[in-house]
Amino acid sequence: MFRIIIILFIVMISTGCSTKAQYEVVYSNDNQLSLEEEKKEYLDSYKIGIVSKIRGISYFNAVQEGVIEAADDLGVEVIFRGPSDATWEGQEKIIEELIKSEVDVIAIAANDPKKLSPILQKAQNQGIKVITWDSDTDPEFREFYINMLDPETLGRHLMDSLALGTNESGNYIILTGSESSANLNDWIKWIKIQNEKYYPNLKLLEIIATDENYEKAHSTSIKIIEKYPDLAGIVAISTVNPSASAEAVKNLKKEGEIVIIGTTTPNLIREHIKDGTVQVNTLWSPQKLGYLTVSLAKDLLDKKLPYDGQVISKVGAIKVNADMVIMGLPIDFTKENIDEYDF
Repeated sequence: MFRIIIILFIVMISTGCSTKAQYEVVYSNDNQLSLEEEKKEYLDSYKIGIVSKIRGISYFNAVQEGVIEAADDLGVEVIFRGPSDATWEGQEKIIEELIKSEVDVIAIAANDPKKLSPILQKAQNQGIKVITWDSDTDPEFREFYINMLDPETLGRHLMDSLALGTNESGNYIILTGSESSANLNDWIKWIKIQNEKYYPNLKLLEIIATDENYEKAHSTSIKIIEKYPDLAGIVAISTVNPSASAEAVKNLKKEGEIVIIGTTTPNLIREHIKDGTVQVNTLWSPQKLGYLTVSLAKDLLDKKLPYDGQVISKVGAIKVNADMVIMGLPIDFTKENIDEYDF
């Protein structure tokens, strides 16, 4: 009987303040499936290695849920792993292990689009297919890229949301995850373009990477708010930045003065959306992204490439632009609808 091997890596986040304690509850062991519960064995199936940017944060935990569901539905074996820090070096080590495990496909959300090229080339040289998801790498070293949505659409939308909240005027900063993250840099590019074209009275002061680290994001937000007393907005992209910025605003009693536009999971931002500290949070379904990645990886091994308008079970119709797959449109989480989502 077909069963699945899932290797789970769980990070326990140390507590530094009251918000962090809440952050820990989200990732407690009680919320994780045990290794024994997930450990199953496939007698004759494809083996797919899924590499996330980092392990233990809610966004990639949600992706993993979709991966597990797809593997079970499609009868494939998956290994889901992520480094303890959002670094390309950590991902390189995981890829080395996956090569030794003789996986058929490696699907990676790349932390660096260039520095991972040699190890991906090594995988390809050994007959392993490579695809990317969430964040792309050098196109030479993968078959195609699974993007959550059109980066232009998201970048422009984030800028429009900030402009709406600030009456199109004032200074703002961008908190990003990693300086080398291809998808986040694409969003920032389109934020800047939209800013320059339509909102001349909004000024971008700084772009700061927090390396997907909550404590760094929180302390950076505090410093920035103190550095710029007239700060009008924070565009907090990546998983931990929105909630960290919201707590910083509350700590400094700046509620109502600074607009926060975020991109994180509903469960991490719910409290801040409901009390008005964060005005808009935009994302997509990470579970669907995980499901889509496994589905298209299996199709690739079956010698079937994705095509525009293809309908994927439990995901919907996808768009394909050259070698980029676009899963769908962004979702805005607001006070009115955030309780409809649980991830």
